[in-house]
Amino acid sequence: MLKVGVFGVGHLGKFHLNNWKEIEGTKLVGFFDPNNDHAKQVMEQYGLKRFVDEDKLIDACDIIDVITPTNLHYGICMQAIRKGKHVFVEKPMAHTLQEGREMVKMVREANIKLQVGHVERFNPAYLAIKDMNLNPMFIEVHRLAQFNPRGTEVSVILDLMIHDIDIILSLVKSDVKNISASGVAVMTETPDIANVRIEFNNGCVANLTSSRISMKKMRKMRLFQKDAYLGIDFLEKKTEIIKLKQPEDTNVFSFDIETTNGKKTIAVANPVIQPMNAIKLELESFADAIIHNKPTVVSEIDGFLAMEVAHQILEKLNSTSILV
Repeated sequence: MLKVGVFGVGHLGKFHLNNWKEIEGTKLVGFFDPNNDHAKQVMEQYGLKRFVDEDKLIDACDIIDVITPTNLHYGICMQAIRKGKHVFVEKPMAHTLQEGREMVKMVREANIKLQVGHVERFNPAYLAIKDMNLNPMFIEVHRLAQFNPRGTEVSVILDLMIHDIDIILSLVKSDVKNISASGVAVMTETPDIANVRIEFNNGCVANLTSSRISMKKMRKMRLFQKDAYLGIDFLEKKTEIIKLKQPEDTNVFSFDIETTNGKKTIAVANPVIQPMNAIKLELESFADAIIHNKPTVVSEIDGFLAMEVAHQILEKLNSTSILV
């Protein structure tokens, strides 16, 4: 039985508590949170022990789940790693690139498992296409959210766009060649809306727009590759695939079009999306990686690479952003 301790039981932390309670092979042993209101609510609602000493909670656990503000990730994670504990940490994995590098080094030396909370990897709309033969050459992303003071200690890049950066890096098997970016700080001291273009060495181009001051929510990604278009709606949990029809394609809507190379048959498919709890899936996958000694789905390397690109974007924004 893997014993789990949670650092941070605010809004997202409570979602983690609810899901850890349902995951086989794990047991919640307590939490740490300096906020007395959060702590009181969790003790009453969950009957869970509150630890007031970070080291004692770490010592009592096999897994440390870190859902604190980003600037606190490094300290807690390094304490746990040094004690040989497995770590699940929300994105971004650290506040600075140097902190991220040190965490990656320590994970290797300690021989423990670390998973970064890039939850969109477990979104059922993405899971519906992740095993396909994907080789996108153009990617378009829109991630829009209504303003919420929670999470604004970091820019919109590290708050929202990093989800899409992680997925794009997992799909495009090529190094980044060039990044251009522009952004505007409207409600906070850091960019609240940004547009980014990432060019890869293999010719793929990704255009990303993220905003946390939108009137409506949107989380969509469009992938274009030879002979296929894929649309992923992370918010509505829908996926659309349009491609040239192959002999093995059945149960799809299709139609013929005339091209300069003759008639071609286009197949349109909307995969059945199974209702899934993405947070529970990511925590289950982490526990499974520990129990069966398998690689984590979103490793410390994945988390650091997404951070690295995000910080390259921030460097570009620092020279182009406008304060309103």
